[in-house]
Amino acid sequence: MFSKDKVTEIFCTVDDFCKEFELRIKELKQVQVNGEKRYRNRPLSMSDSEILTILICFHLGSHKTFKHYYQQIIQDHWIDLFPKSLSYNRFVEVQSRYFVVLAMFLKEKGLGKCTGISFMDSTTAAAAALKVCRNQRIHNHKVFKNLAERGKSSMGWFYGRFAARFKLHLVCNEKGELLSFYLTKGNVDDRNPKHIKKLTEQLFGKIYADKGYLSKALWEMLFADGMQLITKVRKNMKGHIMELKDRLLLRKRAIIETINDELKNLCQIEHTRHRSVNNFIMNILGALVAYCFFPKKPSLNIEEIKTNQLCLAAA
Repeated sequence: MFSKDKVTEIFCTVDDFCKEFELRIKELKQVQVNGEKRYRNRPLSMSDSEILTILICFHLGSHKTFKHYYQQIIQDHWIDLFPKSLSYNRFVEVQSRYFVVLAMFLKEKGLGKCTGISFMDSTTAAAAALKVCRNQRIHNHKVFKNLAERGKSSMGWFYGRFAARFKLHLVCNEKGELLSFYLTKGNVDDRNPKHIKKLTEQLFGKIYADKGYLSKALWEMLFADGMQLITKVRKNMKGHIMELKDRLLLRKRAIIETINDELKNLCQIEHTRHRSVNNFIMNILGALVAYCFFPKKPSLNIEEIKTNQLCLAAA
């Protein structure tokens, strides 16, 4: 488990954002019309910043279950940091209220800036899918009924069996910073133009991906939006001319696969014990925010050297 200084640092960052967010909400909040039904809105004993900090720190620790983390760390070792902590059942009940705040924090403070070099992949292409239940319990699982779908990844059918799951599509830059993410069902094609359009709407430059994104229509769509999709070719396809820089960066596509691996094995983004769809989404957002707080991310040391040398070409 990391130090209390790191927890304080995360809390200060989140608290500053929550104060700005509350001011914006008060400015946009409309005056309640007379005659409308009023709802009780009693504040909790814990602040919004404390609740978000607890959610983020869970994905930075080594605990596999949130219950053990909350009861052993929050209510015991960190009782001086969170003196007015809620009971575990109450915390699980109210955490879904902070979906909008956590999502806005991830978008405004967590995501990086596009540099013109981007890497795109989905969780199924790197490791396993986001499974929401064990294979043996698919027919009895009710939490994600009509949401999760069976799908196939590049790793196969998991020894011939299906898995109810989702796909998390990610885009990062050469610094290891997340640029965009998109959650779909497990049986959605990676080359779906609708999803790729939303995933890359804020990007520019070149996007490096694996052979699963090979599509002429997708390449033309991205090219029309000012982006160039660069992938390897399949064995039964003719080779094409590629710049040396693109060929080298295509070999470094493992950076996005490393991020997927860290999200699964370090940030606990995947487990099969979800009891509600809302908390499943909160778990994904918390893991993505926690990754943004990593002191060291997988990155590429790319430096452009400008020289006055002339380029010689033979006709």
